[in-house]
Amino acid sequence: MITALLLFWPALAALLVLLIKGEGAKKVAFIATLVEFAIALFATVNFVPDATTQFAIDTPWVERAGIGFSIGMDGISLLMVLLTTFLVPLIVLSSFKHDYKNPHVFYALVLFMQTGLIGVFVSMDAFLFYFFWEVALIPIYFIAAIWGGARRIPVTFKFFIYTIFGSLFMLAAFIYLYFQTAGTELAAHSSNVNAFYQLTMDSATQSWIFWFLFLAFAIKMPVFPFHTWQPDTYTESPTQATMLLAGIMLKMGIYGVIRWLLPVVPLGVSQWADTVLVLSIIGIIYGSIIAIRQHDLKRLIAYSSIAHVGLIAAGIFTLNEQGLQGGMIQMLSHGINVVGLFFIIDIIFRRTNTREISNLGGITQTTPALSIMFLILLMGSVALPLTNGFIGEFLLLSSVFQYNYIFGAVAGMTIILAAVYMLRMFQGVMFGTKSEATESFADLTFHEKAVLIPLVIMVFWIGLFPNTFLSISEPAVGQLLSIINR
Repeated sequence: MITALLLFWPALAALLVLLIKGEGAKKVAFIATLVEFAIALFATVNFVPDATTQFAIDTPWVERAGIGFSIGMDGISLLMVLLTTFLVPLIVLSSFKHDYKNPHVFYALVLFMQTGLIGVFVSMDAFLFYFFWEVALIPIYFIAAIWGGARRIPVTFKFFIYTIFGSLFMLAAFIYLYFQTAGTELAAHSSNVNAFYQLTMDSATQSWIFWFLFLAFAIKMPVFPFHTWQPDTYTESPTQATMLLAGIMLKMGIYGVIRWLLPVVPLGVSQWADTVLVLSIIGIIYGSIIAIRQHDLKRLIAYSSIAHVGLIAAGIFTLNEQGLQGGMIQMLSHGINVVGLFFIIDIIFRRTNTREISNLGGITQTTPALSIMFLILLMGSVALPLTNGFIGEFLLLSSVFQYNYIFGAVAGMTIILAAVYMLRMFQGVMFGTKSEATESFADLTFHEKAVLIPLVIMVFWIGLFPNTFLSISEPAVGQLLSIINR
């Protein structure tokens, strides 16, 4: 029941928001997202940290075909649900100072997208997973295409084509896998995740299925060289859409790898893990170097995301507990940090009407609150010890070093390169002499602090008490590894 409530409450709230005109829509949407977060916290309190799927619902959807409405949460799913329900209220609150045209439509689309995201993380049926995978895409496409920047139409069209292209490969793989499953009393085949886990296929078959699934997930993450849609989409989208894309939606791809790729085609993974690691490490270096050369704040953070996701992907494909647990905690950390950084960029842009680093400077002279919170989020992003980013990067780099010390040494450059582009950005924006654009720059308002303070708290909470979250996913990760290594 809890899982169903988590899944359908945002959709019901979206329908209500559509009926509300004017400023009331954002307030109702915010309250609805807080209720969703409260439901997720209730589920967390009642969650037993073991490897079972809890709060499960498994009812026939297309009974004679063996397709079920099967939802539930293990520790891996729960962490993603917590991330989603924690960030969406802050993303909605961050939009309160924006005057979006047709706000009831905007906030309804955000809530519909939340339903799609939650659906991806709780689906235990392949075709239900695919359904919510596409449901999550449609709202963000319209948000970016309607409220985005001057180049929004060609940019969002490219994003849409990329993701649909990858999704079709995933659907083809799911259909093939479905027809390989054993039957039940009511149907010849099953699309339940456990039926997929029980399949035994030769390495050649698993090899092509691996690439069909990996292509879909790699585009969404994105992993080099499937990343070309990302920088322009992040830059042209309205800030709240960028937050949804970077903070939550890219985690769909990583989650898909963990849930639907690694345990389903372990022989394919063992064949191609080195290739994925090489691509991921190239992405780390490439994303970091391009980020160093950026002058637009939003594009800089967009390219930094490619580097961070590259490290997560590399760690996951080492197929050890440190790598998978590091990937889980780093998904939380990256989501928190990137949403905070994009919001700070939005604050700077609203006050100065520019995102060019060369046009800024001296902001810290009159903004102690903004300076402190900006620095904390930045330090989390560069993995300073005692911050959230340190835990994930330590586990991920440790796993890569154990897998191959050369891969580990190259991937470890992310620490140095991240410090270069992040500290360069902070110096150019916050220090030096004031420019014409920053002459009368005001410090954070109460509403802006209300968005940033919870994010700052989580930077330190995860950094100081990581077992709060690692203990939730540990049993499920252990069971996943036992399926992969069977």
